[in-house]
Amino acid sequence: MPELISPEVLPDNRVTFRIYAPKASEVTIDGDWVLHGLGDGGPLMKDDRGVWSITKGPFEPDYYIYNFTVDGVHTLDPQNQQIKFSLTTLQNVFLVPGDGIAFADTRAVPHGEVRTVWYDSPAAGYIRSMHVYTPPEYDGSDEAYPVLYLIHGGGNDDRAWSTIGRAGFIIDNLIAEKKARPMIIVMPNGTMYRSGFNYRLTGTDRTLPAAIMARLEAISRLHDTFVEDLLKTIIPTVERRYRVIADREHRAIAGLSMGGAETLRTAPSNLDTFASIGVFSMGLQEGEHAGVHPDFETRNAGFFADPDKTNQLVRLFWIACGNKDHLIADGAHRLSQLLKRQGIRHEFHETEGGHTWINWRRYLYDFSQLLFRD
Repeated sequence: MPELISPEVLPDNRVTFRIYAPKASEVTIDGDWVLHGLGDGGPLMKDDRGVWSITKGPFEPDYYIYNFTVDGVHTLDPQNQQIKFSLTTLQNVFLVPGDGIAFADTRAVPHGEVRTVWYDSPAAGYIRSMHVYTPPEYDGSDEAYPVLYLIHGGGNDDRAWSTIGRAGFIIDNLIAEKKARPMIIVMPNGTMYRSGFNYRLTGTDRTLPAAIMARLEAISRLHDTFVEDLLKTIIPTVERRYRVIADREHRAIAGLSMGGAETLRTAPSNLDTFASIGVFSMGLQEGEHAGVHPDFETRNAGFFADPDKTNQLVRLFWIACGNKDHLIADGAHRLSQLLKRQGIRHEFHETEGGHTWINWRRYLYDFSQLLFRD
């Protein structure tokens, strides 16, 4: 039905979703607003034309992710061409416009560019890609810029921050408002694949201690491979191809969820490389989904050995997590408490909401304003 509108943002910021599925027996909807605590999903109702619909909200201005399930099958909204890509699935995106999301919107300001950079990765053993944002004036100047290495979460790749994360637009707007220093953002692919690293162990009782340990060891090795790729190949490639200020004071690293784990795996033991650290929706949670090495303190003994020296080296250690996030209590809080006990200066921000891009876009907005201050 080409005349069908979905999603339709109503004047009161409620949103109506519709799908034409006359032979379906059940259609439901799910969205990231559920994880954020802004409502629920639920079943759609069918009319006599075979159109299923539901109205949700009202929503605060923001970008939201959703998908239909039609008779048990994950289904995109055929009326909506806005798509979020991931390694496991596709979902639709819609915007509820308003002042609250203006910081990430496409505004009439000078815009930078996001480029796909392919490189040979000896650590991974195959050709990989990263996305690189350059600020609006980059091509017309000879200036060198500081660099933020920004890592996505699990299930995504290096496209995530520049698409659903809106990273380029967020920095464009901050630069235009003179709230952030012009910078280059390198968005690497934090998801690693290596032959023989099967941490899912299909056909095995996943609850057995040996199975859990095997998964943890496999994930640990994958994270180590990423760290090697970042330090030995990605950073040298960036510094060879782009005009960057190649010193620790002008390098920052941050990541969300899995990317936060990879940030924690990288930065504390490499303060000769990074001066600023951002951890979004991650901490020291135990278990296979945390991704942080269980011997975090031992692994980073030098980081904790002399807190005064560490506090001189680390210009910013910024942590944020939503109060409805499954990683808040045993994750982000544990990390903050450890740093506090060890005398490591840091910022911890407990925000509203859950494990969603609704938070991560705002974390980037807040964090990036604090970087590379003279």
